[in-house]
Amino acid sequence: MVKERLKELVRLAAIDKRVAEKEARFIHMIGQANGVEKGDIDEMLLDPEPVIDPVTLTADQKFEHLYHLVQLMKIDGQVFKSEIVYAEDIAQKLGYKKGVVGELSTKIFSDPSITSDRDELKKSAQKFLSQY
Repeated sequence: MVKERLKELVRLAAIDKRVAEKEARFIHMIGQANGVEKGDIDEMLLDPEPVIDPVTLTADQKFEHLYHLVQLMKIDGQVFKSEIVYAEDIAQKLGYKKGVVGELSTKIFSDPSITSDRDELKKSAQKFLSQY
């Protein structure tokens, strides 16, 4: 599961057609904290799966990406400022205002078996969608 989430992070980071160094460091930090080998992470970063075009995503798909990003950020029980900044950058690439990360972070748990009301979370997140 962690590898699939990391692949998703790489795809999200590559929305702008490249993975920035700070994004790569964050993905390495998350992956290694969750037992993924450095070589596997390097491979994901060198050959990302097809890049996500946020314009083609539905509001539900954007929310799902954001939900999993916040959950992965919290999975190791520690959240660093660099992780928050990264999540805010990705949220903006998905069309959200930065504040959505803080809003969802208070309601999304690191343990996937503990779930919040997804519909309520989605409603909260929609308030942060930017108008293009």
